[in-house]
Amino acid sequence: MDLRKLAKTIDLVAAFDSSPNPYMLLDRDLRFAGMNQAYLNVTQRRREDLIGRQVMEIFAPGDAPDSQEEGRRLRASFDKVLATGEPDHLAVLHYPVLTPGPDGQAVFDDRYWSCTHTPIKDDKGQVTHILQHTSDVTDLLRLRLGADQRGDATSALDAMAGDEVFRRAVKIEANNQRLEAERKRLTDMLMNAPGFVAVLNGPDHTIQFCNEACYRLVSHREVLGLPVREALPELNEQGHLDFLNDVFETGEPVYGRQRAFAVRRTPDEPLECRYIDFAYQPIRDDEGRVIGIFVQGHDVTDVVLAAERQKLMIDELNHRVKNTLATVQSIAMQTARTHEDPKSFAAAFQSRILALSHTHDLLTRSHWEGAGLRAVLEHETLAHGVGRLTLNGPHVALSPPHALSLGMVFHELATNAAKYGALASGEGRVMVDWRLTDQTSPRLEIRWRESGGAPIPEPERRGFGTRLIERNVRHDLHGTVHLSYPPEGFCAEISLPLDMEIL
Repeated sequence: MDLRKLAKTIDLVAAFDSSPNPYMLLDRDLRFAGMNQAYLNVTQRRREDLIGRQVMEIFAPGDAPDSQEEGRRLRASFDKVLATGEPDHLAVLHYPVLTPGPDGQAVFDDRYWSCTHTPIKDDKGQVTHILQHTSDVTDLLRLRLGADQRGDATSALDAMAGDEVFRRAVKIEANNQRLEAERKRLTDMLMNAPGFVAVLNGPDHTIQFCNEACYRLVSHREVLGLPVREALPELNEQGHLDFLNDVFETGEPVYGRQRAFAVRRTPDEPLECRYIDFAYQPIRDDEGRVIGIFVQGHDVTDVVLAAERQKLMIDELNHRVKNTLATVQSIAMQTARTHEDPKSFAAAFQSRILALSHTHDLLTRSHWEGAGLRAVLEHETLAHGVGRLTLNGPHVALSPPHALSLGMVFHELATNAAKYGALASGEGRVMVDWRLTDQTSPRLEIRWRESGGAPIPEPERRGFGTRLIERNVRHDLHGTVHLSYPPEGFCAEISLPLDMEIL
């Protein structure tokens, strides 16, 4: 018989309503969408009082521990149907119903039910409703209990007709509860795992399960029930879907290490590159056919970026060591030209190497990310007394190359001041002022002024200190320097281009 033709000739709603077995229909929010008359008779309710109401709100469990547990079991069965799309059964559910008492007052009658919860799906296979069918097994239970208490000749027949069926139902229910508890524990473990865990179903890789780590990666999206192609469209052109297809078609796992995934973490932000270690493993049915893919992975972006930073730092360190060795070689050669006496050469050479070392120490404290101009000045002039130098200017962040070059310059200026200028006598002072002159293309201007010391005549020939200052400013810093010797005290004016941050 063609059931579709039969459906046209029979009013299915009327047939549903006239069934002697209680049925009720819930939507995905567990709100009543319909019920038949048998259900209304059993629950002693009116249709208009139930439609649109939440089932757990209407039939809330009582205060007794047994009632609380039965309510939890009922809700867990509904949730399981919604999550898996498969029917679920409760062999025995203890649920009292209101019935008229001898005096006309409604009283609760202990009843036991066997429940079947069946998913109703749309054309896309998504669960839209749950159909509950219940059978009253109270008499079967009471028959068994009565036979146990009587111990008469009917007990054997009762055992065959009722007890064995009941025992079988209770055993099945106990196994179901055990399996459900194990499933819940496993789900909780996977949900809270630190790495990504997802279960993909079918050739379209529909996302059936994903844990909190997955949700954090795409926190703005609800991906459950969607194929990967729709849930994460940005992955379509990155080759990751090809890996999933290969696993499903060949049944061989695929592993990736530090693979780049460009994902959109929030709706309004651009794609963000994340590096992930992953494993795609096939899920097989009882016959060995691939029916899905188990995805496991870890976000190793921090590890990859740390390795890249370390490589950059090593490359930069190699470059700086070569530059430093070249600087040391130049200092040695120039110092030797101007000091014929080995002792004076050693003292001058050592002081200049120490100046270079001091700036290195200062940069090491910041992991070679830079140093402040004031800190470099203080570091190179500290030996001459804090009270004899006045430093005035904004905080200027120097890059490592600028800090090293200016450190050598300040050391030479301070050394010359201690030998011949303002710091050679107890009354002399040094004032260092600096400023930024152009915020769009920053230039740093530094003025070193000495006062209170003996006048310094302009030298007839340029010594190594002067050449070092001029070389560092003009060659290394691409700036200009002007040295003057007025009667009131030596003055050095330095101007250089500088990309910097004012704090």
